[in-house]
Amino acid sequence: MKKNYVLLVLALVGAIALTGCKKDEEAAPAVEAPTIQVVTEQPTITTEPEAEEEEFKEGCVRSELTNEWIDEALKDQRPIAVMVDNEKTALPHYGLSTADVVYEMTNSMENDGVTRFMVLVKDWGSIQQLGSIRSTRPTNLVIAPEWNAVVCHDGGPFYIDDYLANDYVENFSGTFSRVDNGKAREFTEYILPGDLDKNFSNKGYSVTYNDYYRGPHYQFTSASKPNDLSQYSDVKSATHIAMPFKHNKPVLDYDEASQTYKYSEYGQSHVDPGNNNEQLAFTNLLIQNARYVVFDDNGYMMFHAKDFDREGYYITKGKATKITWSKDEDINPTHYYGEDGAEIVLNTGKTYVALVPDDIYSQLVIE
Repeated sequence: MKKNYVLLVLALVGAIALTGCKKDEEAAPAVEAPTIQVVTEQPTITTEPEAEEEEFKEGCVRSELTNEWIDEALKDQRPIAVMVDNEKTALPHYGLSTADVVYEMTNSMENDGVTRFMVLVKDWGSIQQLGSIRSTRPTNLVIAPEWNAVVCHDGGPFYIDDYLANDYVENFSGTFSRVDNGKAREFTEYILPGDLDKNFSNKGYSVTYNDYYRGPHYQFTSASKPNDLSQYSDVKSATHIAMPFKHNKPVLDYDEASQTYKYSEYGQSHVDPGNNNEQLAFTNLLIQNARYVVFDDNGYMMFHAKDFDREGYYITKGKATKITWSKDEDINPTHYYGEDGAEIVLNTGKTYVALVPDDIYSQLVIE
């Protein structure tokens, strides 16, 4: 009887393992569970279903950007890094709520230090509308290579020319669709279905990781054992974060129900009309105190994205801990270290990264 019982359990576990990775697909019809006769002496089963799910899900792999399950066909697909205008006129943004990693950084020292987004998307084939798209800056062309990402933008100042000349920098510029949204032309360029396939074909770029890829970027904890930062002595409450960007005054408020930080700017929630007005939200926040240089009187500037032992914060699960960050080469990832000197481990989900000018970093509010 023991043998029959074990066979039945194995059959049930095998059936569960056949579940696909796409959560939004229609659920399979319910199957009536078989009646299991209780026996006096039952076998001891030590395998936990949660542990099995962490290790394997048929047809899926863990994304190296978020640690979420994605279709295994995307395993080696390289991401894109899209420059998104963050002037108030550019709102609402389309597609940002579906991005994997979103960078925000000062774009110019003029106009109260207006910021710009650089958003990373691995599953770019599913994009319906993303943007609006604007110009890039040298900082972005130093950071994007650490992801082996293709930069999507529309031009930029001549300061970017030397960076675009690097073999490890690949880009698409001004080659996306125009959408009649009633705004000035500079606010009308978006990535629409088919745009990226056309661009990859025209440029001859590899859609999969190339020789400049240095491997997975972040370290992630198990999805079933989240990092609550309790291992750090300096951990403090962090349910409201006010970024010191004067132009758009962004804030990130912790939502206990979803365990994410919801993003607002210009005094309003940042919603995505291309995704049922879902608010932009993140599981992880990485804030970097960064030095910068100003190029000219027009406010053009560049962060020292390559630097060593700079201050910062890692924020997640309603808590914050101080970190240091370092980056040595354009194609090498930025590394983030806790007070114990070990590289921090992120929780599964989307990440917000902010580069904050060192002269306003003290105005950052975490409470």
